[in-house]
Order: sequence, then C-alpha cells, then structure tokens
Amino acid sequence: MSANLAPVAHHTEESPMTDGFNLVIDALKLNGIKTIYGLPGIPITDLTRKAQAQGLRVISFRHEQNAGNAAAIAGFMTGQPGVCLTVSAPGFLNGLTALANATTNCFPMILISGSSEREIVDLQQGDYEEMDQVAVAKSLCKAAFRVLHAEDIGVGIARAIRSAVSGRPGGVYLDLPAKLFSQAMDAAAGTASLIQVVDPAPRQIPAPDAVQRALDLLKGAKKPLILLGKGAAYARAEADIRTLVERTGIPYLPMSMAKGLLPDTHELSAAAARSYVLPEADVVVLIGARLNWLLSHGKGKTWGGKDHKAWGGQKFIQIDISPTEMDSNVRIDAPLVGDIGSCVAALLAGMGTQWPKPPAEWLSAVFDRRNKNVAKMAETLAKDPKPMNFHSALNVVRDIVKANPDAMLVNEGANALDFTRSIVDMYKPRKRLDVGTWGVMGIGMGFAVAAAVESGEPVIAIEGDSAFGFSGMEVETICRYNLPVCVVIFNNNGVYRGTDKNMGGGDDVAPTVFVKDARYEKMMEAFGGVGVYATTPAELRKGLEDAIRSRKPTLINAIIDETAGTESGRITSLNPAAAAKK
Repeated sequence: MSANLAPVAHHTEESPMTDGFNLVIDALKLNGIKTIYGLPGIPITDLTRKAQAQGLRVISFRHEQNAGNAAAIAGFMTGQPGVCLTVSAPGFLNGLTALANATTNCFPMILISGSSEREIVDLQQGDYEEMDQVAVAKSLCKAAFRVLHAEDIGVGIARAIRSAVSGRPGGVYLDLPAKLFSQAMDAAAGTASLIQVVDPAPRQIPAPDAVQRALDLLKGAKKPLILLGKGAAYARAEADIRTLVERTGIPYLPMSMAKGLLPDTHELSAAAARSYVLPEADVVVLIGARLNWLLSHGKGKTWGGKDHKAWGGQKFIQIDISPTEMDSNVRIDAPLVGDIGSCVAALLAGMGTQWPKPPAEWLSAVFDRRNKNVAKMAETLAKDPKPMNFHSALNVVRDIVKANPDAMLVNEGANALDFTRSIVDMYKPRKRLDVGTWGVMGIGMGFAVAAAVESGEPVIAIEGDSAFGFSGMEVETICRYNLPVCVVIFNNNGVYRGTDKNMGGGDDVAPTVFVKDARYEKMMEAFGGVGVYATTPAELRKGLEDAIRSRKPTLINAIIDETAGTESGRITSLNPAAAAKK
C-alpha cells in the first residue's frame, strides 16, 4: 500500500480525510455521471448507499444482466458512458453479457465490479467469490482496468470514460477490489487526484482527398442509395444527414435503430422497397452501418449476387470512424474515415448547394415499388382477424406511436421484432431501441427502464412472450421506481408459435411451447402496476392509451393467434432445420 494511505480510523478535524468510496463517487460526479444502474451486494452495497446519499440516482435491478443492458442503452441515448455496478464473480459474470453486447453494438458503457483481493486471487487460495475478473473481461470489451490504490481512482475512471466513448464506442470494465473502498487518504490530495476528462471523443476530420473521391463516385452514380445505421443515430448528425438526403435526392434505407433519423414517412424513404433497392443500387453510401450479417455481408442474393458468396457489383462509400472496418467483407471503393458528423458535413461542403438529382428512372422504379408495398401493407393492416395476429395488433401500436412521437419504443423477440420493425413508423431519432447486432433476447426490461429514466418520456416495450421471459422480473423494478413503462406482450403461447408437438410422443410439451393462456398481466398487478388482458385491437388500444395518459407501470397481455408466428422470424436461413423445411 502506498505511503500516503492511512486507516479510516485516523480521521481528524485538523487533517480531513477521504476514502475509496467517496473518491469513486466524486470522480463519477466530476465527469457528469448522474445515474448508476446495478445490484447491491458484497462488496459494493455501501457504495450504492453513499452514492445515493450524495446525489447520484441509483437504479437497483433484480439481475445484473438487466442492469448492464440498461447502462448500455443509456450510453447510446446520451453519448455518455452508462455505468453498471455489480458485485464480484457471479454478479460480474452476469453483467459481462451486457458488456460484450454493448461492445458489439458500439454502446459506451462501463461495468464496475467489486472483486476479491489480489494477493489471494493470484495465489489461488480460495477467497470469497475468487476470480481474476480483469483477465476474464479483456477479450469481451474495449479495455479493462484494475485500480488497487485510492490515489489512482481518478485515473482509472478517467481512462474508462475515455476508452468507452473515444473512436468506436464500446464497453469498458473497471475492477475495484474490496480493499480499495476503505483505503483513506488526505481529502485535498484525493480531490487533486481526480480527473475531469476533457474532450474524450474528439472530432476526427476526414482527409480532403477521401471526401473528393467519395463525391466523384457519388456524382457518377445512376442508382445511388444511402443506407443509415444506428451509428448515425448515435452521432446526433440527423440535421446534416437530412440535408444530405434532401439535397441529393437520393433514396435512403434505415436500419432498425436508425429509424426516425428522418421520419419513416419521408418522401425519399425506400424502407418499403428494401428488397428492390439493395440488389439494384450501383453506389451505396453507408453512414454508421456495417456490412455484417444484418446486411448479408454486402454480397449474396440480397445484393444481386448469384449465390451467398457472390458480390453484386455495387460500389460502396463507407463512413466509419474505424479504418479497419473498411474492406471487412467486400471492397470499399471510397472509404471515408472520421466521425460521422464531420464526414457528412465535409460531403455537404464539397457538393455545394447544387447537386444533380438521381435519374428519374431510378427514382420512379424505387418509389413505385415502395408505394405498391405500402398499399399492400395497408390492406393487410386493415383486416381484423379473430384472434388478433401480429399485423392487427401492431396496427394499433403504429397509431399510438404516430400520436405520441416522443414516446420511446423498445422491441425484442423474433416475430414480434420483425413485424414491429416493418409496421411501426418512427418519427424522431433515437426513439427505437432494439436487439441490435447480435439479435439477443433479454434486453427488453433493462432497455425500458433506462429509456424511461434517461428520457423522462413514456416507454412502450413490444415483447414476444419468449423474449419477455428473459427479464420479466424487472416489472418489479419498473413498479418500484414508478416508471412510465407500458409492456405489451404478444402472447402466442410459445417460441415462434404455440402449436409445436412433442416429436417423441411423450407427456412433455414441445421445447418451444409455453403454458397455454398464461396471465402475464398478473405479474405487473402483483407489484402495484396496471394489468390489462387484451384479446381485441380495441382492448389493446384502450390499454395503450390509458398507459400513456396515466404514466403508470402497465403490462398488456395481448393474446394473438398461436399459429401466427414463423420459425426463426426473418432469419430462417440461419436455422438449418427450419431452412430445410422450406
């Protein structure tokens, strides 16, 4: 231990002292952190108490993974790293799933966990919840740090913040051994050791020749397309992105969490013509989107290739802050490396106020298909089958979101995710929060809690009944903090659907089948919230309108046709057995 440390018991009026607990709290507050998501326990229970006493909001969950998901999406919403606090070993491991997911999705997040003493861990002597947590975390996040001395807390938190938000954002792990919290030091020296991070995510200006290369390629395009990813939403560059779209007249296609950067009803939206524009486009501008599996890696039949390995011949302009993202799947003809805001601004400056519009033939082809698909969808949504299906239920949600464009929409599931993404229009940026790159289930309640806490707006969480099961106990958390969250469970009695049979003929139900006619709304009622059992669109509409108006924690158990789902949703190709049945 460093020489300037002393036991807490040595505090005197003449020499004010501080300790590890207070230094962690002071360092977070100094850097603008206002909320901690977590779950108390040894050795961080007193840290949560002291943090709350000193003005930080501490949102305590029932499971660390849900707290971690809340911190991750808070980072996406605010641009400031969300903080998740867990206990050691099992609690740390529970939070690690959320940390890895945050890193994959480029959400800035810091997982702070208490840990066992280094001396015992390193000699493997069997301490309480012994684990070398830094070693475990390193491969799953951007960076991992351990702080052993109180005077280094300021540096540790500063490094974690800068690592989480600089360059491509992501998850960071910060390890705080139990012994650290009680370490004492002179209060003035402690204050001096803290660091207020300056410009943690500086602008990265693209090279002028790279900007010109992109403009030259775009100017020669006959069938240009702009593709927006959630990175564009995170960048808060929607004003310039809208100017770029409208000045060029280029159709655009938003990925799911980029919906609302421009209203989905914008005249240049090609979302309803996705299957046409991707293979037909000749030059594609990627803004905050990666050519990963969600975009078929930029090749295959989605892009006009003859098979899953074939490139369709498109030329790509890609805006990304990471140069190593370029050429990760196909050739990027005009890489534009820098932060999205700076890159889009540079393109606008380079093209001036006049820019040639795309050929009329291209625009006509895109919008004819879009309009036909929109009309076809409208016919489907107008139907009123009994029992409800995904379309008739989501037609209600579509109307509610249109009437309440500031509301947050959280979405997870298989069919519940796919249908919601294509049916429910978004009107403002960063209002749609969903499963992201990995497509993981279980983000729902954590995201919903953080969406309510960070935005102050009503939250509508559209959940498949399977997806809800991963985090459903957090309805107690929603009620405990009296959050304006309305959970809508599309209940079709199982995973994908509730009609599968036990292929072995035994007494057990099929692995994908749940208890028939489960009364999920009773869970919310058990904790003092409002439960609604809805079997018709009218009942669903009333439940949603009442929840938005009252801002009371609400769970609507929306009963839908148990045959309505399809196996694996829209990613059947990734499920070998389901694909073989087709």
